[in-house]
Amino acid sequence: MRMIPMLTLAFAVLLVLGVLISERASRTVLSTAVLFLLGGFVLGQGMLGFVPIQPGDPVVGVLAQLALFSVLFTDGMKVGLSDLRSAWRLPGRALLLGLPLTLLVTALLAHYIAGLPWLPCFLLGAVLAPTDPVFAAAIVGRKEVPGRLRHLLNVESGLNDGLALPVVLVLLALGGGTDVGIGVLAEEIALGLLIGVLVPLIVIWLERLPFLLATKGLQPLVAVSIGLLVLAICLVTGANLFLAAFSAGITVATAGPGFREEFEQFGELVSELLKLAAILVFGALITPTFLFGEIAWTGWVFAILAIVAARPLALLVSFLGTRLPAKEQLAAMWFGPKGFASVVYGLLVLESGVQRSDELFHLVALVIVLSILAHSSTDVIVARQFENHPPPTP
Repeated sequence: MRMIPMLTLAFAVLLVLGVLISERASRTVLSTAVLFLLGGFVLGQGMLGFVPIQPGDPVVGVLAQLALFSVLFTDGMKVGLSDLRSAWRLPGRALLLGLPLTLLVTALLAHYIAGLPWLPCFLLGAVLAPTDPVFAAAIVGRKEVPGRLRHLLNVESGLNDGLALPVVLVLLALGGGTDVGIGVLAEEIALGLLIGVLVPLIVIWLERLPFLLATKGLQPLVAVSIGLLVLAICLVTGANLFLAAFSAGITVATAGPGFREEFEQFGELVSELLKLAAILVFGALITPTFLFGEIAWTGWVFAILAIVAARPLALLVSFLGTRLPAKEQLAAMWFGPKGFASVVYGLLVLESGVQRSDELFHLVALVIVLSILAHSSTDVIVARQFENHPPPTP
């Protein structure tokens, strides 16, 4: 199969380039994510044809599932219950008020500007509601940026993927985009959450027994083995593996914080590799005709407003009554990049065959492309605004 070797070669070359420019990218508007997106676009069917990949190819679905499982597991590991108890008010506002408001505003824009029916509108809103800090790395990774702002964006992006997923699944089921009904879907979700909680608790309890203690060198693999075991059990039982991954990550972070620390660097690298591979494939699926011939002008207006209006309006309401300085509010309102979760949710919509799935995927793809370009090219610029007078971290 010619596609796999070509895809592997393209990924390896772009990865080498991405690593070599990473230090400069951290100080400029360059971005590794943009490199892989543009690399996939240029190497895909619409341009050079070096990576001849199509939406229906099995590698697309398999890679998307593995990458999303890894990302949700790693995201869950960042937000144990202790993290939520400390400084939860701002992230809580962004998640419990900002996330549904972003979904609602996006759905309204899709209906009144793009002309979509209401169910596809809300599905589109759910797909585009999550954020991804990998496309705003200079914000969450710079010490001159106020700690509360970094904490807000990190916790929000860590949780909103998992919170949006059940909404996406339910709306897909309501639209006839899945082979199961709402009742079966609810069972799959509940079973996934149960597996995601019980498996880590059992493994962590076993590891603490004196005669089963893991050696220091192998302790990072405890969390890895938990993730693989959760994945395998979900595949065998039919449980929802994405929510299982998310709940498993939170459980490990809560019940075994030491394992989270051991896993942190290794897990981030694995997650980053899978993310970049998925972005490469996503870029290869986009062609010039896809962007400029198959999307009406109303779609472009919707995409722009989905970036510059939906999240800013939602967070403007969410921050009412807080004492967060205006500069930090504006940074949080702007940095709602549509990232990896939206990529995978968009692929799920495309493969589902739900009403107007192809049009939905086109709009999702356009918003993600514009978001990656806009947010990845402005993160360093905005971060520099905090260099001279960084406020104290509460």
